Amino acid sequence: MGLPDEHIHPVATGRAAKTVEQHQQPQELVFYAGWASTRFCPYVQRAWIALEEKGIPYQYKEVNPYKKEKHFLDINPKGLVPAVEYKGKALYESLILCEFFEDAFPEHKPHLLSADPFDRAYVRLWVDHVAKQIVPGFMRIVMAQEPEKQKESLEEFYNALRKLTDKVKGPYFLGEQFSLVDVALAPWVVRDYILAENRGYSREAAGQKWKEYAEKLESRESVLKTQSDKEHYAEIYARYLRNEAQSEAAKAIRAGRPFD
Repeated sequence: MGLPDEHIHPVATGRAAKTVEQHQQPQELVFYAGWASTRFCPYVQRAWIALEEKGIPYQYKEVNPYKKEKHFLDINPKGLVPAVEYKGKALYESLILCEFFEDAFPEHKPHLLSADPFDRAYVRLWVDHVAKQIVPGFMRIVMAQEPEKQKESLEEFYNALRKLTDKVKGPYFLGEQFSLVDVALAPWVVRDYILAENRGYSREAAGQKWKEYAEKLESRESVLKTQSDKEHYAEIYARYLRNEAQSEAAKAIRAGRPFD
């Protein structure tokens, strides 16, 4: 029996492919993305956006989830992506990586977190809202099968978006500064067409301010540079739309467990 994803396009396409080409030379920081994840995984894109935004030198490496290299598992026994190797040590989890980039490369700007303690905490507060309300809400809509459940999940999602939007200063969350809140949210914004095409979602229904903010996020250069062509997202997301996906996020949604 073949591997479940072996027929899915195995390399990045579109703007993402060009970005990958530019980051093949060895660097002190190695960025690991899962095979097929450059087309699908919003968590990989989240960390990738931060790298591109800050202009940090890195080497890009794809990991085949079915044939993980011994070196990758030696430094990262859980085998999770996105992950980085830095000076022989590994880290993973997208939001942790984004904060690590801030701390390890302070000379690279723009800063996604303010130097002011209150402002840093304020950004983390709303990143937490993205992680615990918006992202799970997105996934619940995708995976809901009954029309009534889809409608209920969609309204909860709109409420979570409006709550965040009320705090958006414009054009980005903190105003002119592109911050970690924007990075945390952007990958789901560029995938919201899946909700629009399959679950009745519209940006306008969440409010004009949300629509304008979402359009600003999806047009950011660092977001565009880390996107593959849309057709390569469709097949994998179809599993979520049928509630057949077996990712950790999908399992958590079914069990009612939190996930990041």
